[in-house]
Amino acid sequence: MTDSEMLQTGLNYELLVEDALRSVVRTALGIVEKVGLPGETHFYISFSTLYSGVEIDDHLRSKHPENMTIVLQHQFADLKVNDDEFSVTLFFSGKPSPMIIPFQAITSFNDPSVGFGLQFGMADEDEDDNEQTVAGKDDNVAGLKNGNHKANQSNENSNGNSADVVSLDKFRKKPTK
Repeated sequence: MTDSEMLQTGLNYELLVEDALRSVVRTALGIVEKVGLPGETHFYISFSTLYSGVEIDDHLRSKHPENMTIVLQHQFADLKVNDDEFSVTLFFSGKPSPMIIPFQAITSFNDPSVGFGLQFGMADEDEDDNEQTVAGKDDNVAGLKNGNHKANQSNENSNGNSADVVSLDKFRKKPTK
């Protein structure tokens, strides 16, 4: 939303906060672009494959027609972070698969190594049960061969600490009747 659109409709603080939180994702990815992943850091990034500007291979889009979760850990290259999107190449059974993901398409971002997570928009909890992790961690992740591996939704790091996912829904003002 542009500044002039925001002024015409009034200040929408929910959108301002969500945009600020997306800048956390942008900055974290920018750091990884420059210096790589420190220590045990790795990211689970879920996004809508339907969002305008998402570019993924056709075979991935057919397997994940609405939502996809990628893992940036071992099997990724060419991470480039721009103001509105990032691009990365993931590897599926050794085959490179470049993709472009606008930050607005991201529905959740987690770093289980430190128990950090963000959730964007009003994602239906049932969708999480059907989402699949698809790349970047290692060749054993993501249905690389059979498409049946589920994403690790527990958000626990190696020490057993769970992530606190921040959902903006709990801060939204409930409509009054």
